[in-house]
Amino acid sequence: MPFQYKKVLVIGATSGIGKALASRFVQEGSIVIVVGRRKENLEAFVHEHGKDKASAVPFDITELDKIPNFVTNITKTHTDLDCVLLNSGIQRTFDFSKPETVDINVVQTEFTTNYLSNLALTNAFLPFLKSKKGESALIYTTSSLGLVPIIRCANYCASKAALHHYILCLREQLRGSTVKIVELYPPAVQTELHDEKHQPQIKNGRQYGMPLDQFTDEAYEGLAAGKEEVTVGSAQDWYNKFESARQELFHGIVKMRKQMDDK
Repeated sequence: MPFQYKKVLVIGATSGIGKALASRFVQEGSIVIVVGRRKENLEAFVHEHGKDKASAVPFDITELDKIPNFVTNITKTHTDLDCVLLNSGIQRTFDFSKPETVDINVVQTEFTTNYLSNLALTNAFLPFLKSKKGESALIYTTSSLGLVPIIRCANYCASKAALHHYILCLREQLRGSTVKIVELYPPAVQTELHDEKHQPQIKNGRQYGMPLDQFTDEAYEGLAAGKEEVTVGSAQDWYNKFESARQELFHGIVKMRKQMDDK
């Protein structure tokens, strides 16, 4: 099934979910711009797929003050850009019951990567996307752990929960515009997110979770079908069990507020 967007910017595309989805977009006929910190990985992606189908822009999204210029350069160079996938994410282990072991700088970097950078990038891209005549999309990779946390990576779970609630509100604020807001909820997936170099407490972390190929197939199917919320694996189970009911409450509040404003 072809992807409905013809030029896609994938932020966080040097490995894992971002790289896999970027490859799938190319295979389905889209032109892709890959973004990340590791220049060599980005160049390898372009070499693999060809310069006619892919280009690369090295960038560190934790440098929030540089995001406006980054986005300006992207949108001036790629005026036909119609989709942005915000996929960057890191996961670290903290035991907050032992304050002496917690590096607040690492906590801040994780939260900036997983949450604040998404807000800054959204703010920078929205004027361009809203000005386009046709439909465009912002796609966010959150996590099943944004719905149900686990103790080991509490800050990661909190950052994904924050992003999830931001997305719900942003989607309603943009309702009626040409910008579609999409949330992709992965379960644990076999990527370097769980590598021992990042989380020494996890052994053989690359074997933890759903195989990446399986996840990519299921995620792409939902994205290509035009869904606003794409749940995969355990995320789908948890969504069906309680998140759908919670969102009914959310949309009830939205409707009530709208009725009050109309009076």
